Amino acid sequence: MPIYAYTCRSCNHAFDYLARTLSERATKCPKCGAANPKKELAAFAAGTAKPEAAGCRSCEAAPRCPHVCSGGCSH
Repeated sequence: MPIYAYTCRSCNHAFDYLARTLSERATKCPKCGAANPKKELAAFAAGTAKPEAAGCRSCEAAPRCPHVCSGGCSH
């Protein structure tokens, strides 16, 4: 079951939602009850991985490179 991060558009409350299916989404804020919270982009999907964590060896700067890497550094 996936866990998604949301932010309420009304009260700005940030919360996680455990979905039963991939298409299920939060319909209201658990704090204020406002409808249609904003689904946030997960950190791992936003490109925060370090090249050395991804196993990048195509860039000679890989051990100290702060840029996102997916098979090659994106300088």
